Amino acid sequence: MSLKSKITQNRPLLKKLTIVAWVFFILGVIGLPTYIWAVSSNMNNWFGELPSYSQLENPDLNLTSTLYTSDGLQLGSGYFRDNRNPVTYDQLGDNLVNALTAAEDFRFERHSGIDLPSMFRVAFGVLTFNRKGGGSTISQQLAKQLFSTRVITEDKKGKLEGRNKYLDELIYKTKEWVLSVRLERSYTKQEIMAMYYNTVEFGNNAFGIKSAAKTYFNKLPSALTVSEAAVLAGMQKGVTTYRPDINPNASKRRRNVVMNQMVKYDFLSQEAYDTLKVPDIELSLKQQDQNTGLAQYFREVARVDLRELCKELGYDLYADGLKIFTTIDSRMQTYAEQATDSAMSKLQALFDKKLTEEDRSLWIDSKGRPIRDFLEDKVLSKSSAYRNLVKQYGEDSDSVDYYMNKPKNLTVFSWQGEIDTVMSTVDSVKYYKQFLQSGFLASDPKTGAIKAWVGGINFNYFKYDHVRSGGRQPGSLFKPFVYATAVEQGYSPCYVFKDEAVSIDIPDQDEPWSPQNAEGRFSGKEMTLKQAMANSVNSITARVMDIVKPEKVVDMTKRLGIKSRIPPYYSIALGTENATLHELIGAYGAFANKGVHIEPYYVSRIEDRFGNVIYNEPPRKSRAISEDVAYVMLNMLQETVKSGSGRGLNYTYQLVDGKQEKNEIGAKTGTTQNASDGWFMAVTKDLVAGAWVGGDDRAIHFSSWIDGQGARTAMPIVGLFMQKVYADSTIGIERSFFDRPADLNREIDCQKFADIVSPSDSTIIYDDEIYQPK
Repeated sequence: MSLKSKITQNRPLLKKLTIVAWVFFILGVIGLPTYIWAVSSNMNNWFGELPSYSQLENPDLNLTSTLYTSDGLQLGSGYFRDNRNPVTYDQLGDNLVNALTAAEDFRFERHSGIDLPSMFRVAFGVLTFNRKGGGSTISQQLAKQLFSTRVITEDKKGKLEGRNKYLDELIYKTKEWVLSVRLERSYTKQEIMAMYYNTVEFGNNAFGIKSAAKTYFNKLPSALTVSEAAVLAGMQKGVTTYRPDINPNASKRRRNVVMNQMVKYDFLSQEAYDTLKVPDIELSLKQQDQNTGLAQYFREVARVDLRELCKELGYDLYADGLKIFTTIDSRMQTYAEQATDSAMSKLQALFDKKLTEEDRSLWIDSKGRPIRDFLEDKVLSKSSAYRNLVKQYGEDSDSVDYYMNKPKNLTVFSWQGEIDTVMSTVDSVKYYKQFLQSGFLASDPKTGAIKAWVGGINFNYFKYDHVRSGGRQPGSLFKPFVYATAVEQGYSPCYVFKDEAVSIDIPDQDEPWSPQNAEGRFSGKEMTLKQAMANSVNSITARVMDIVKPEKVVDMTKRLGIKSRIPPYYSIALGTENATLHELIGAYGAFANKGVHIEPYYVSRIEDRFGNVIYNEPPRKSRAISEDVAYVMLNMLQETVKSGSGRGLNYTYQLVDGKQEKNEIGAKTGTTQNASDGWFMAVTKDLVAGAWVGGDDRAIHFSSWIDGQGARTAMPIVGLFMQKVYADSTIGIERSFFDRPADLNREIDCQKFADIVSPSDSTIIYDDEIYQPK
């Protein structure tokens, strides 16, 4: 058969092939671009919206906002919805870059978002039912993660979406192709690699490579070994399946696959692989939450404050990746926590021993008598467990009592470590109430910057912050405000009063005010005002209050920064009204700061994710008292350490008379009448530190006032803290002296005070009037 005849015979077939070729040509050259254009432009709203170019340049990620100490350390895991701390490409390290490139996209540096050979391989595998591996590039995976291309919301849903799973798959893939190309045009390869690692999830509430490296290996990303990098890069094939903490064998196999790929593409030698593939994965698992790490109480208080502050500034604390620089010093915070743990563990042992020896109720009144039904009426009825049971079964139901007393397995706190035990809810509530609590705060009086904050004994088990939340009676810690009022009105700390019974008639009150001393007796001795304050003599403090009047004392407290309500009652002289440790630190700081009160603060500045400062408010300060009055008060407070209830700062902790140098410290103890609250405050030129100790309920206290006084409960925390601070030369706080005003207008050395006024036989000039002591 001739060639012509063959052509004539096969003409129908050639015609069909030509038509098919033209169809493929038209589809490939015209149809495919048209289809991609239609998807990218969401023609007729068939395909759903794609992110705008502005969204592409500023992808909306939930970024972790991070706290930093004044000495540059990160505090905790930050505040987040997704625990995500972004890093730059330079912070990744070669091991992570090589591991991901080998495992997911070895032509990453050569393509422009779409890897055509991989696409054809996948297409061929689908047609031959022999699919091996995916065809998505790192850029495509990033597009999928950033913009949730496979999550259909009603407001962004296209008309063709959600009807057929195969059509949906095609549309999703097309969107990812378009977005990956746009990403490649908007960002460098290095930026895309960093964005990928910052975007993906690694389980255990770790989002992004920095959180993952910290969670699984307690390292920075750049410090990860080849093996560790392979573990994290390999997890992207299936986060749960290859999590090393819950599926170690699967994770090891996947790690070795990644390292084998690194050998294949010349990122790793065969010899190194043969060595690295054998060992099991060694984790240093560090869960990222607020119950671990330094300054847990502080971080929670700061979270509440910062949430509102950021809202006012127009930012989201949990999503905008803010950098919050605090005044907390990590070294001083560590010492504060160590001092609290050391002092409180010993005090708790003593408290438990006394309870056992005295065989008494945990809840007692001021005379040591048990308070009947306190547990049932005041404690259990307020517990969340009780309220939930009442809501479920009704208040009179037997089920409430049954479940409250039903034993169950619990892990409880103890100073010797966590204990696994069996307890009922009633027993566990009573067990936890037996623990004494504490609060500690230290700040720089010259700036108001808070340096250390300890809100309790263990944040994991006791969430309540005892530094700023609520308030307790300060007892004798309030007395310096009474004496400061007297000094401001012209009184010298060398004036002599007699410790004897006092009875003061108060207007509109039937009975006179006749306070007792803590010891329950009066010594009859004459003593100066500074001695009376140093030894917390109630009778003389009452006399001074009668001279200066309560209204003047209340005014003094307001100027010194006490915001708690203090009514103008005579009894406030003995510290009967609540105040917080936070307020008291600021007030005592004014004495050391030459009479200027500065509101204690902890945020120095806040930066957005790009490093722009968005908050840098100066501390609030005001003149509270004159420099002379402030210095006289410091002199009086030093007497507490020399001869008063704070002598232990010198004798026990050697903070005043050191081996090589001396130091000036003012201090004051505070103890409420039944010893339910113990306080101690110490003031130096560069540091003011204070502590409170007591039970959660005021009915929980030592039966003896001697055992529960602030000098025994709270002073050890302050003393240990200051010992550690002075011993650490890197902090820069040294032993020093207060600055005496050049023209101090009164004599404070009582040995030189020639004109001592005795209230028993002399008159005192007071507010231009003659005051005759009673």
